[in-house]
Amino acid sequence: MYTMNKGKYRLLCFCLSAFLCGYVSAFGEELRAVSQKESGQIVTSDSRVRSYISPVRILWKSSSEQNIVGNEAVLLREGIGQSVLGSNNVCRMRSTADTKASILFDFGKELQGGIQIITGQYPVNKPIRVRIRFGESVGEAMSEIDGMNGAGNEHAMRDFETMLPWLGVVELGNSGFRFLRIDLLDENVELQLKEVRAISVFRDIPYVGSFRSNDERLNKIWETGAYTVHLNMQEYLWDGIKRDRLVWVGDLHPEVMTVNTVFGYNEVVPKSLDLIRDETPLPGWMNGMSSYSIWWLLIHRDWYYYHGDRDYLEEQRDYLCRLLQFLISKVDEDGQEHLDGTRFLDWPSSGNPQAIDAGLHALMTMAMRAGSELCAILGENRLAEECEKTGKLLLKRGKNVVKTFRRTVENPASPGNKQAAALLTLSGLMPAGKANKEILLTDGAAGFSTFYGYYMLKAMAEGGYYEDAMNVIRAYWGGMIDLGATTFWEDFNINWLENAGRIDELLPQGKKDVHREYGDFCYKGYRHSLCHGWASGPTSWLSEYVLGVQIVEPGCKKVRISPHLGELKWVEGTFPTPYGAIRIRHERREDGTFCSEIVAPDEIEIVK
Repeated sequence: MYTMNKGKYRLLCFCLSAFLCGYVSAFGEELRAVSQKESGQIVTSDSRVRSYISPVRILWKSSSEQNIVGNEAVLLREGIGQSVLGSNNVCRMRSTADTKASILFDFGKELQGGIQIITGQYPVNKPIRVRIRFGESVGEAMSEIDGMNGAGNEHAMRDFETMLPWLGVVELGNSGFRFLRIDLLDENVELQLKEVRAISVFRDIPYVGSFRSNDERLNKIWETGAYTVHLNMQEYLWDGIKRDRLVWVGDLHPEVMTVNTVFGYNEVVPKSLDLIRDETPLPGWMNGMSSYSIWWLLIHRDWYYYHGDRDYLEEQRDYLCRLLQFLISKVDEDGQEHLDGTRFLDWPSSGNPQAIDAGLHALMTMAMRAGSELCAILGENRLAEECEKTGKLLLKRGKNVVKTFRRTVENPASPGNKQAAALLTLSGLMPAGKANKEILLTDGAAGFSTFYGYYMLKAMAEGGYYEDAMNVIRAYWGGMIDLGATTFWEDFNINWLENAGRIDELLPQGKKDVHREYGDFCYKGYRHSLCHGWASGPTSWLSEYVLGVQIVEPGCKKVRISPHLGELKWVEGTFPTPYGAIRIRHERREDGTFCSEIVAPDEIEIVK
């Protein structure tokens, strides 16, 4: 007779159990698929994840009396997301006919998502009415929707009333926020809060790219730009997580460059580019703006260079070629562009028609250059020749465009001038040295904007003004961090720093609330988004020009490493490619020269 020892018996049982579990799991999946098919359900998956975050501070409560708001410190502990019978570890909020309890939380950094509230076994066994207010700043979380201060519920509900269950769990909200205020609305009741946690919804992806130097301010700015874009990488690549939760394709260009620099390939970019393509049949302009259709073209050129995905580029052939033909039709025989639709660069420049004219001419010149490159890759040789011919006409006409623009520049730092000067430089229409000395270097960060600031920095690099560009980054983007920002804003003016209060504190007497008092155009007051992906330009700029990574051939097959440290002592970092990360360190020697250590995948040729 064959006998089995205990070890073999346990192994057999384990294998049988694993087999049955796998079989049951597979059977369950098949059964669920059949059930959904028969019921006509449409099921889609979501590539994002959820993380629960406890508040780091209680910033304010409506009363110091413990019988109104008491034991609130328990809400700062790590939660478990579960109600418990008879627990005394709760925050008690009470109201009378005359007094309503309120509390303000700080979750430490900007988040995209909502909140989870776990209630206790409070005396009245029925739902209790509360008001929820999310805020990107303390001022916004404490504000009223009064039609004057900009606070609202556009794109995302951030101010609303709801009911909380007795001894239960509720999840609420879908917005961009750091701060949360809860107001008890019912009279003569006690609400017990066991936990209040933020629900952060994000793509759980690694930061493959990195940047470190001996300047901690630059390091923080690089990281903040990366985090700003990460929050906007939802199901599509958004412009903002509170407001403008949309695919604005022109605004995507700085964001896509940050994605390339930090995360490498990510599906959110092609998904977003394809969405706006499919929603904009020609002869329509993307988002109603001719410049934004041009940016779609320029993004595809850059995306192909960074990732070398020929199959994806092939998918764009039909639309891309027809768009180029449409753009060419907008240029007359004298090289003058006649773009219609909304003529737009960015909001701060929108009141300067001369800057817009010059900027659009520059963008058209860049579009013809990119179109010629892409058509040559696709074998569309005739159209490539048409792009080259049109580009030459634009370049010839560009001399007059530059002259006209320079005559209209009364204050070089005024809104619109630096935007146009940057594009004229990058298109080759205006010498970089002249553009920098006459316009871009004037008054430092004055006249910069969060969106086009990226192109201003690139134009400064074209002229060799790397240290000047880093000083602007420290002052302008660093200025937002000085005011408490953990993400970069839709707009910022360096003059806002004067007598400004921080966005993460209750406003001191005599200080200005920069979120309420500033902003313009469509983003006045609290409507202003404090997490806007188009503001992330320094992240990709620092990696490209200071760390020195420049893509020479599509798919990163050839990469130039050309660092410009300015006054930095050392810089190091990583850069994502389709073959893996490049690791780089540059260190200054005592004689002013520097040594470099570069480790790259075998498939990549490194040149200097």
